[in-house]
Amino acid sequence: MAERTQYEELMRQFSAFGAVRRELGRIMPSDCPGGSAAVLTLLDRYGDMRMSKLAELLSVDMSVTSRHVAHVVDRGWIERSPDPADKRSRILRLTPRGRAQVDELSWRTAQLLADRLSDWSDEEVGQLIRLMTRLRASFGDCRTAQPPPTRPPVVADTPHTSDSPHHELEHTTRTPA
Repeated sequence: MAERTQYEELMRQFSAFGAVRRELGRIMPSDCPGGSAAVLTLLDRYGDMRMSKLAELLSVDMSVTSRHVAHVVDRGWIERSPDPADKRSRILRLTPRGRAQVDELSWRTAQLLADRLSDWSDEEVGQLIRLMTRLRASFGDCRTAQPPPTRPPVVADTPHTSDSPHHELEHTTRTPA
């Protein structure tokens, strides 16, 4: 098992990885923000689906999914049609314009990655893919709430300062730098 310092360094790298994600976001067309790109990508990968399934795959609330879907519908990239099995539900489907948009997004992303990783070997790129896939699998279904890690009890005579390795963890959504 890795040492704590390695996990701390890994956390710093995760935080720094935000810069990579932001650069990937900057190359996207201005009318296709990240949420829209995710909707298009999932419909391309999994095919036609109900909005509830899309919300599940996006791991976001139905109201957020509805906003993303409305955006891509307004651009003609997907269409909503009644579900033959349940007329109250809608089936989401990529349109030809949506498929062209997915192709454009894929091309832009692949070009940026090819440019930035041009000095990487095919084996190194493959290793990165395998490790990232394994990391994601290690976290399982992140949509289900997991209890936060707990610290072992602190010895009574240990001072509780922010410098002490035994201070309580602050629960926050911020990522350490």
